[in-house]
Amino acid sequence: MADTMGHSATATRNTSMALGFCLLAIAPQIFEFIWSIGTIFGWGAGRGPATVVISHATALLAGAPGALIGAASGDGKKASSEVLLALIYTYPILAVAIVTLFMTVRSAQDYVGGVILMALGLFALWASSDLQGMRGFSFGAGTAPRMFGGLLVVLSAAIALTGLLTDGPGMSHYSWRGPLFVMAAILFFALAIRPLGVVVSAFVSFMIAAAGSHETRWVEAAIVGACLTVGCAVLFPYVLGLPMPMFPRFLIQ
Repeated sequence: MADTMGHSATATRNTSMALGFCLLAIAPQIFEFIWSIGTIFGWGAGRGPATVVISHATALLAGAPGALIGAASGDGKKASSEVLLALIYTYPILAVAIVTLFMTVRSAQDYVGGVILMALGLFALWASSDLQGMRGFSFGAGTAPRMFGGLLVVLSAAIALTGLLTDGPGMSHYSWRGPLFVMAAILFFALAIRPLGVVVSAFVSFMIAAAGSHETRWVEAAIVGACLTVGCAVLFPYVLGLPMPMFPRFLIQ
């Protein structure tokens, strides 16, 4: 009876981890889809949501398998960015998710941490895939990102393997409130910087990030946010020379 319950708990834990890895595997596609929603309201430029969904779905279901078949047959046709994302990032993480279902994870923290770091390394490899590599002994723009990305993948795979071979701590309780609000603040700033300007975007983004803690004192947070907003208003356009709008578009027009 105890063995049956233990096996059931292990299977449930592995299934949860595998589902999490599947979500991690399509995280860049989800992020671009969320970003594309802003284009409907004029927040930033880029492809629309329907175009994003169709292009990534086509790449995952047809483009990437076709690219693999073409590479096996000697076809040197350059793959699109969506296909490369599927081949370099999504497919390997999905493969890890499938393997997780059938493995005994002895140290969940090491295993999950290793897979997440592996995802970062694979994403770096994809992001630098269109940059120039080495030409002779001279480094190109993509040489260092690929070297560090590949090294991170190897080291993180070793960490994940440690989680399968050695006993260690399980997954501890993790509060998602802080990271969730910080990511929301970053996303808001990215979408609002053009229509709302630096002043409004920086202040509101800081206040959103401050909501990630139960211990936030709102008066002090507003003062610090105002000081940081002034610093951003000076730093971006005058120190760095970045052509960013200061105030909302509807006030300038």
